[in-house]
Amino acid sequence: MEAFLEEAKSSSRVFATLDGAKKVAILKEMAQALRDETANLLEANAVDMRAGEESDLSSALMDRLFLDEGRVDGMAKSLEEIASLKDPVGRVLDGWITDDGLKIEKISIPIGVIGIIYESRPNVTSDTAGLCFKSSNVCVLKGGKEAENSNGAIAKILQGVLAKNSLPTSLISLIPDSSRAGVDKLIKMDKYVDLIIPRGGAGLINHVSKNATVSVVKHDKGQCHTYIDEDANIQNAIDIAINAKCQRPGVCNAMETLLVDNKIADYILPKLKEAFDRENTQLKGCVDTQSIIEVENATDEDYDTEYLANILNIKVVDGVNGAIAHITKFTSGHSEAIITENITTANHFLNSIDAAAVYVNASTRFTDGGAFGFGAEVGISTNKLHARGPMGIEGLTTYKFTIVGSGQVRG
Repeated sequence: MEAFLEEAKSSSRVFATLDGAKKVAILKEMAQALRDETANLLEANAVDMRAGEESDLSSALMDRLFLDEGRVDGMAKSLEEIASLKDPVGRVLDGWITDDGLKIEKISIPIGVIGIIYESRPNVTSDTAGLCFKSSNVCVLKGGKEAENSNGAIAKILQGVLAKNSLPTSLISLIPDSSRAGVDKLIKMDKYVDLIIPRGGAGLINHVSKNATVSVVKHDKGQCHTYIDEDANIQNAIDIAINAKCQRPGVCNAMETLLVDNKIADYILPKLKEAFDRENTQLKGCVDTQSIIEVENATDEDYDTEYLANILNIKVVDGVNGAIAHITKFTSGHSEAIITENITTANHFLNSIDAAAVYVNASTRFTDGGAFGFGAEVGISTNKLHARGPMGIEGLTTYKFTIVGSGQVRG
């Protein structure tokens, strides 16, 4: 592992002589290579899918794992979108001249070597590799065992393009030891690795956060809430709630708990149940919810669970302050939403909720690099320092100060 990471660190020097136009051309080649190798990618993915069925993976994980021609083309388009983004490296972020006549500039630079640990989704392999390459970072990838064949095939294609362009394949690579012990080694290699980005279940996030000596940006669980206020447009509220939960239940920006103002609960809950029943959503609710519609009982453990499945908690709350109190207790800091036509209430919610993304009258499903206009993302950061929310290429840079003098010495 140490020799592997030492080579990765050494290869990062290549970026110093690789201009933006060349990076764009290579990313476009990678996109086309994915399309050209679609048949091979689907063959590798089929092996993973069969293993997933034998291992009885959940439907949500199987959906994340699955590739077809459309998803491969989506991966290619994502690389093309990354290629079209403005180069985040070498930008002058600020500049000034001090009283001593020193010319100081704050310049964006790559972070260096980034280790990314993720589960299930093969597209993460190409997305994160593309983002790191565009931002002049070396990426060291550790995908989930369930996607081993798919990830290996994708990485091989991308490395083939690097080799074709006389670049070291270590710029994009899968770690040689993908076991738990290998991960434990990776997250302690701060001599060679500059940042670790874990994205997956709570167990993975907690383990990496507690044991890493390398800096960590967490992609924590998506414990997302939507609150329907007494002043909501009812049809908007129902449409948004259905989208937030049902459009794709197995992703981190899907709603897990729906909060309803007690002033409209008797009126809206039957309508919501009818809509969710059509989507075959399993509903759980508090005592007040159960007094209005027939649902299973929801406990505090349920309210703290990221289902990643078509299961939804419902809780009746005492107005916006009741919603804020519940969210404050159970939020993971990912995405929270309010549905209301009352501007004062909306602003109170926006100012009171501490999360990476806070919405008014929109689905939490929009918390995504592409939807935000960033292109692909390396993850949704629930950290407060360095990067927060959808983490695109700018989140993969840091900065340095350059200082130019004319012989100044400090007295």
